[in-house]
Amino acid sequence: MKEHEPMVEPTAARPGPLSRRDFLRRLAGAGAAAVAVTGLGLSLRDPAGPAAVEQTRILSTLGDFAAPAPGAGKPRLAEVHGTDRAAMFAAGLAALGGMAAFVAKGDTVLVKVNAVIAAPAVLGATTSPELLSAVASACRQAGASRVLVTDNPINNPESCFEVTGLADAAKAAGARIIVPRPALFTPLTLPGGRLLRDWPVLAGAFEGVTKVISLAVVKDHARAGASMTLKNFYGLLGGRRNIFHQDINGIIAELGGLMRPTLCVLDGTQVMMTNGPTGGSLSDLREAGVMYLSGDPVATDVLGAGLLGRTPADLPYLGLAAAAGVGTADVASLNPVTVNTEPAAG
Repeated sequence: MKEHEPMVEPTAARPGPLSRRDFLRRLAGAGAAAVAVTGLGLSLRDPAGPAAVEQTRILSTLGDFAAPAPGAGKPRLAEVHGTDRAAMFAAGLAALGGMAAFVAKGDTVLVKVNAVIAAPAVLGATTSPELLSAVASACRQAGASRVLVTDNPINNPESCFEVTGLADAAKAAGARIIVPRPALFTPLTLPGGRLLRDWPVLAGAFEGVTKVISLAVVKDHARAGASMTLKNFYGLLGGRRNIFHQDINGIIAELGGLMRPTLCVLDGTQVMMTNGPTGGSLSDLREAGVMYLSGDPVATDVLGAGLLGRTPADLPYLGLAAAAGVGTADVASLNPVTVNTEPAAG
């Protein structure tokens, strides 16, 4: 893959909470921008997504990036209550041994965000720029040599990263966005998989990567029931991936077999309760004030389901993924720890 440009040192800038007036002004501006870029995006959009590059190499995995297991009895999952995403991430990370438990000096870290559509982050469909900034900065402070950010969204990728605020957040934190393009996709056949067979995946974004962090949002999903950590990996697929909607539980379970992530951060600070996964109105959201951190994507999603008022039985892909060895639905086995960042929160 083409070498990335040198990264700049991260800045300490982190957006603070918005007043109602600031929010409305920003929403109006972002809405106008979204209309403009969405129009541009629609004119450029390839509804089939990037196609696989014709080649003979077929992958079987994107890699094992799992962090070393902590000592016996140590927590492997943190549940954090609060309202400030950066503070919640820092508290959860500290409870799991700090960033040094996940990222080492010289690592190249790939952050898989959810940038599904070109809409302002306040609408809750995409990863929070504040959270991305906090995570990327923590990686750099731990000694990561490069922090990369990627997703293969529905709309024009450049528009999605810009309108969601993720492009600015990445730049401010010294991270670099990898925009999907055809040359970055390689066919993959998942061993034992029914659906992921000779299917283009965003493998080029993983070139030289040594750690992977997933930043997902808790959302309603019209077909799957919920979009969380495992569903976030859908953004690594190319091709006419909408055909997988016919077996949505099967494909989400298989996505868990694409790789073993280093850390999964499931953001339930604000939850999209209806009209997911894209929403479009503040009335779709509720403030839940919870964030989960773990290397286990099944466990985070089991807990996230509760924020949507659902049980693991309501989401068949969780059982399928657990049975395939992707993770565990037995959250207690991970010795979870609960942290409150604000005494009155939770």
